[in-house]
Amino acid sequence: MASGSGSEMDREIILADFQACTGIDNIAEAITLLELNNWDLVAAINGVIPQENGILQSNFSSESSQTTPYGPHSQAATGPGGAAPAGPASSSSSSSYSGSPSCPVLPSRHIVERQPRMLHFRVEYRQRSVEVVLEESSTVGEIKQILETELQIPMSKMQLKGWKSGDVLDSTLLRTLHLPKNNSLYVLTPDITPSASTSQNSALQETLNQNFLLVITHREAQRDYNLHFPGTKTIQEVKRNVSDLTNIPVRHQQWDGWPASASDDSMTLAASGISFPCHHLSVCRRSSPANAQEQTEECTDVHMVSDSEGDDFEDASEFGVDEAEIFGMGSSGCRKSPMMPENCENEGEALLHFTSEFSTRYGDCHPVFFIGSLEAASQEAFYGKARDRKLLAIYLHNDESVLSNVFCSQMMCAESIVSYLSQNFTTWAWDVTKEANKARLLTMCTRHFGSVVAQTIRTYKTDQFPLLLIVMGKRTSNEVLNVIQGNTTVDELMMRLMGAMEIFTAQQQEDIKDEDEREAREMVKREQDEAYRLSLEADRKKREAQEREEAEQVRLEQIRKEQEEEREAIRLSLEQALPPEPSEEGGEPISKLRIRTPSGEFLERRFLGGCKLQVLFDFVASKGYPSDEFKLLTTFPRRNITQLEPASTLLEAKLFPQETLFLEARE
Repeated sequence: MASGSGSEMDREIILADFQACTGIDNIAEAITLLELNNWDLVAAINGVIPQENGILQSNFSSESSQTTPYGPHSQAATGPGGAAPAGPASSSSSSSYSGSPSCPVLPSRHIVERQPRMLHFRVEYRQRSVEVVLEESSTVGEIKQILETELQIPMSKMQLKGWKSGDVLDSTLLRTLHLPKNNSLYVLTPDITPSASTSQNSALQETLNQNFLLVITHREAQRDYNLHFPGTKTIQEVKRNVSDLTNIPVRHQQWDGWPASASDDSMTLAASGISFPCHHLSVCRRSSPANAQEQTEECTDVHMVSDSEGDDFEDASEFGVDEAEIFGMGSSGCRKSPMMPENCENEGEALLHFTSEFSTRYGDCHPVFFIGSLEAASQEAFYGKARDRKLLAIYLHNDESVLSNVFCSQMMCAESIVSYLSQNFTTWAWDVTKEANKARLLTMCTRHFGSVVAQTIRTYKTDQFPLLLIVMGKRTSNEVLNVIQGNTTVDELMMRLMGAMEIFTAQQQEDIKDEDEREAREMVKREQDEAYRLSLEADRKKREAQEREEAEQVRLEQIRKEQEEEREAIRLSLEQALPPEPSEEGGEPISKLRIRTPSGEFLERRFLGGCKLQVLFDFVASKGYPSDEFKLLTTFPRRNITQLEPASTLLEAKLFPQETLFLEARE
């Protein structure tokens, strides 16, 4: 069974192997556990299978030391007062708790049945550090109970911080938080006033709430990453995040720049001793033993050459060798590389090389140099929101000046200067040692700041470098507020930076006021435009509704007319189909009917006694009273004639010799 990251092996195969070994059916949970271990199959299995049942051996297990946790009853591991003996990975007052003793490590191919997963917690409180090991089925309250016993702090006054999901309840199961195997927490006690001896720890508690900017240089890719982390972030979590960016597994990472106090990856950034607010680190892939041996041999050869040729340097001036180049050699005996390559076409690549070389020479504590062109740096500093604008600090380096090393190491790397520049300035750098690079800088300055600035730079001699130009952006043009030469002190440099900042702040307040007024006017205009748009929309909807109403009226009127025309056609056809009215002088029996309409008028007509009722109905309908809308009734007794059989005669309906009827609308 081989372990590897997602870039070395098909992650689907790793996922399938991990589920087969651990018995975890939930794919999301399995992926989460693998990602926490950088897709290292063996490390992920070790995190799931507890020590009681054996741990798989990883190829890199020898790189880290193994510590044995002790349970609450193992007093042999603690000193007086319950403090653990000092060790390389713990403080003098740290304690360790575990739910079970450690067991021997089993071979890498021997996998046993799954047992409850154990979680490791490193809890920091003031000057103490407590290690707790519990099953993931435990609750947060159980951690507090152990801390209450060890720290002598009531649970009611204890706030356990550092959870990735925010504050949690005491009844919360650890399993539901989806925690990695190793975790770092800290305890706050706001109701307990710290003594004078714990004032330093109070500062640490404040640092936990601060954000750190880590400028991490990936040496192989020659790329910088500006990463922001809270003080509660652990070193291990930082390394995992960097692994995602650089594709270098944590176990293969080789770091430079961590302080000596950062001896344990489970430490928080606040407790690690890194610089605030900005700290510089570099990382690369750890070389194999063979490569390391080759590099050692190469370095040895260089030293041997340097020693053997040391006598030649005494007369180097005879061969036209610049004396400054000889004294510019590094401690390893190799000539230092230039801060910036000559005739570099890409300004971003030139700045990357400058930053890397600056860190190599003077350390990681230096201003964060903007990576990009001078135009991009100006855009970043001058053309954002008024509240977000900054001053532009242009650092011009010259290796031929004797002041360069002192200025860089003593001024540019001073923590106060680095912090002040990081907060208030956008810092851009350029190396003018080579004439081609200097000519390119003058061209850029002429284009962005005018010929006066370029001519000013030309007037400075080599021994007056390095220079720090402070530039402020204005509405119409950019203005150089100050040119700081290399022969200055830290205090004088800080005062001149603060003086430029005062001028900039006054201008910034005016810009903010103008911008707020302009935004207020634009807001009023937008509101007016929106009100006008809504008014037009309301008028349009009203007009459309009126048009729809008129169209509906026209349609209804058309239907009404068609219905009236249809009724009139039916009436005329019925009227034409009626038999002629018989005369009274005929020998046949005559029925004389008088019909009262709903309007009060009377219809009179004579019908033959043997005439059918349908003829009577047609006569009434021909006058505009169809039988489907009106009923034909007798007066007394009241009878509904329309309900009778239309084929029956008037004699049969007893409407003979005369009868008065009336019409009534149907309901």
